[in-house]
Amino acid sequence: MATTKTRPALTDEHLIELLELIKGADTVELKLTVPEHDHASAVQALGMDPLDAQIRQIFFFDTPDLTLYQHGVVPRARRIQQKNSDSVVKLRPVVPAELPKEIRKSPAFGVEVDAMPGGFVCSGSLKGTLGTTEVREVAQGKGRISSLFTKEQRAFYAKHAPAGLELDDLSILGPIFVLKLKFSVEEVARRMVAEMWLYPDGSRVLELSTKCLPTEAFQVAAETRALLTMRGVDVGGVQQTKTRKALDFFSARLKAAEDSQALPPQQKKAGSKR
Repeated sequence: MATTKTRPALTDEHLIELLELIKGADTVELKLTVPEHDHASAVQALGMDPLDAQIRQIFFFDTPDLTLYQHGVVPRARRIQQKNSDSVVKLRPVVPAELPKEIRKSPAFGVEVDAMPGGFVCSGSLKGTLGTTEVREVAQGKGRISSLFTKEQRAFYAKHAPAGLELDDLSILGPIFVLKLKFSVEEVARRMVAEMWLYPDGSRVLELSTKCLPTEAFQVAAETRALLTMRGVDVGGVQQTKTRKALDFFSARLKAAEDSQALPPQQKKAGSKR
């Protein structure tokens, strides 16, 4: 599902689980999605300048049925304006204490807890750096998906993906255009980030976030919530999962294309008139 309803508060069991995950994480990212009808007011209230935003283009790789996502594996590649592209193989959820020592020692691997009002998830990400042209070439059909990932990433993928599902068997889901803006607010010295995800159907997701060390998580969460509330930003709305929303959109598009190709020519014509 693309949205997750907020809960009034975490249960004792959830709080204990969250504390254990934070202990084993490298970073904590506190996130909040702003209701779409409040986007403009939130931008104004926090003093954000959209012209300072960096353009990004994100491509996900999966089957039309999202087999990988259902197994907790998310490979993606990202183009970044005036910077090198990158790729990542993300695994979620994970329990830090259960991860193999060899992967935890990799400088390319990180464990992060994403926390939002009423929910949280812990993920492990193995990252790779690319040049400026590879992702676009693959998106244009001029290269193999596997070429976007390092040997270490390919091995990590093979270990956690369903047997027999190779990177080059996957479909390209995307791109999603993203505007990313780093900004500061007077009352808090900590840097904040806004990401506006622009979906092909015209819908948008605005996510506000800030990263911190695990030992700072609860204090930063309280300070950030107080700041947003003081500035009039709704912190109690329905939370959206931007990645799942993107995957659902492109999955539906791929399935529709497959169904159209499977129809006899007469039926395709008839369907196009509706």
